[in-house]
Parts: sequence; structure tokens; C-alpha cells
Amino acid sequence: MRRLLFVLMLTAASPAIPAFAQAGAAMPDASQMAGLPIGAPELATGTVAVRLVRERMGNNIANHPVTLGSATETWTATTDEQGRAQFTGIPTGTVVRAAATVDGENLVSQDFDIPASSGVRVALVAGATAAAAAAQAAADAAAQEPAREGIVVFGADTRVIFEFQNDELRVFYLLDLINRARTPVDTGGPLILDLPQGAAGASLLQGSSTLATVRGTRLTLTGPFPPGTSSIQVGFGMPYRGERLTVTQAWPAVVEQMLVAAQKVGALHMTSPQFTNHSDVPTEGGFVFVMGQVARLNAGEAITLELEGLPHASLLMRDLFIGLSVLVLAIGAWASVGRARAPDVRQRQLTARREKLFAEMVALEEQHRNGQIDQAAFDGRRAGILVDLERVYGQLERTAGGEGLAA
Repeated sequence: MRRLLFVLMLTAASPAIPAFAQAGAAMPDASQMAGLPIGAPELATGTVAVRLVRERMGNNIANHPVTLGSATETWTATTDEQGRAQFTGIPTGTVVRAAATVDGENLVSQDFDIPASSGVRVALVAGATAAAAAAQAAADAAAQEPAREGIVVFGADTRVIFEFQNDELRVFYLLDLINRARTPVDTGGPLILDLPQGAAGASLLQGSSTLATVRGTRLTLTGPFPPGTSSIQVGFGMPYRGERLTVTQAWPAVVEQMLVAAQKVGALHMTSPQFTNHSDVPTEGGFVFVMGQVARLNAGEAITLELEGLPHASLLMRDLFIGLSVLVLAIGAWASVGRARAPDVRQRQLTARREKLFAEMVALEEQHRNGQIDQAAFDGRRAGILVDLERVYGQLERTAGGEGLAA
């Protein structure tokens, strides 16, 4: 799982990936951008554009001096109406730093190199620390207020990931449940998400919100929901037979946007009528992912995913072996009909043992059909039951004096 998530992060960051793989990324606020140099291919080489704002982007500071300094030289420019001061002709490879003083506050960027093939943009934000502290204090106060009736949504970073682990298909839901109100929200009851038919072994992953619980194949999200984002990660197995699998998942709240990714093994292909974009995406690590994007799902709406070309082993020999085993038991039972005599205590014990083994065989087959036991464990346990049955039949025959009472 960690390997897949790491590759997905590389995928979202790579310029070679289609735009849909990066859609939904939120623009960082001014305090997050302050002093951070960002490559700007649209600017000429040797150009640095410094934007000066107060507390937030868009609150521009015009007609204000800004300096750009290296170890040996300093350049000065004045901001325009958009709060931008532009420096041109800076030698490539030069290490520089942007700076300005606003209301006695010294604003300084990170040191950065002038690249050889593009320009650089950087923002200087006055009052960012004080504004962030005030906003946090207001948010903390609002979070302590009583819950109000409202809604929550699954945010644009919602991910559904299919991954093969030890030849088994695992599914991971990475969910951001967002309350955009300033106070806690009561949705009128818990949000219930029933996992797809056939899901097995569901569990919450480390780091999930305490609002989430999993029982069986049901994920329950219980409010009131605090302001901001609550992260929920759940994983489960998805047993399948053959090369095709249909997965349908209904959502209890609006999904603003969703990215679905499947690790491509062999000829695996994934489609959905809700995909707005769909592509096989190679990554620098040598992996390939089948990716699809869903623009929006309304509350109660389901997404349907079709996976084809799944890796699978032929079931013919396994089914043939099961059929032959049942046939052998049936012939033995038929051959002994009509020849049984009243059993003694030992015969009754052996008969009870035989019936118990039959019951174990039936239960084992049921577990296998439901994907509750892997193939290796199933084959081993089934072989053991057949050996025990053969032994019990032999003992019954000997106890009955060779008259076929084993049936």
C-alpha cells in the first residue's frame, strides 16, 4: 500500500501525466506560499517576478520597493498595481533572495537559483503570521459551539485504489470528509457506506478519524462532524473468479470529485460510465496505472467500475477434483445401502465422526465460495478431510466385519 501511494504521489506531480490526474488540487493560501520560489516557464530566462500582498492573495501592495539580492549584487524594483515587482536579466545560476519591508515587518524569501530555462515567481506576504493566528483562534472558538444542522461532502481528493497483494486484489478508499461550516455539523444521523458486494476483511487504516467505524462490510461515519477535513482510510479484500469483476459503490454524501486508480497487471483494463477522463498512466518507477476521473457524484448515487483482464488461474482442475471427490463418496455410500446392521458403540462413534467430516467439507466449500479462505489453505484442509474420511470408512468396514456398514 505504501508503495502504491508513493507512486500515485509521483504520478500526480509529474508534468507527463494528463491534466485530470492533477485536477482538484487546492491552491495553497498566502501563508503557505510566502517566500516560496516557484518555477515559471512562461517568464523569460533570468526573470524574477515578486508579488507583494498584505495577509492574503489579491490584497496587493502597490508602489512599494522590493529588492533582489545575491552575494555580490542587489537589484531594486517597485511594485505595480498588481503588487508585482519584476527583475530581468539576472544571470542564470545566481543564488538570490527577494526581500521587502512593510510596516516594520521584514519579509524575506527562501534562497533560490536562477534556472537556465525559465523564470521564477515568488510571493512576499505581510501580516501572514498574525492573520493565520487570528483565523486559527476564530476557528477554534467556532469549533466549540453546539453542532448545527448541515451537510458534509467527500472532497475532491477522494481516491479509490485497486492493488494486488500476494496475488489477491485489495481495495483502498482514501476519503476526505469535509465540513465547510465554521461550527460542528449534525447531518441528522450517521453516514452509512456499505462496501461493494463480495468485499471481505474490511478494516480502518492507521490515521483514520475516530468518527469512523467498520463492522463487517459497513463503514459508519458518526457526527457531529467538526469544521474542516476528517480523513478516513479503509481497506478490504475483493475476491473474484475469472478475468472480470464489477464493483458498485453507493455514496451517502456528495462526492465532489474522485480519482480511481488500478495497478495494471497483465492486460487489466478498467472502465466506468461515470469516467470523464480515462488513461493508462506510466510512472518514473516503472509502474503503470489505469486511471479514471469522476467529476461529481450526488448523495445516494453509485459508481460502477468494470475491471477486465484480471489475472486468474484456471478453475477447471480444481472443480474437477472436487467433483471426483464427491463422486467417490457417493459411490461408497450407494454400494453400502441395504447392508447395514445395527451399530455398536464403536460404530456409532465412527458414524458421528463421518458426519462431522461431511459437515466440515460443506462449511469449507461455503467459506471458499465466499472468499473467506485462500486457495492454498482451502486445498490443504480439503485434502486433510478426504484423508480422514477414507480412514473412517476403513474403520467402519472393519468394525462391521466387511459388510459395508461404512455407509
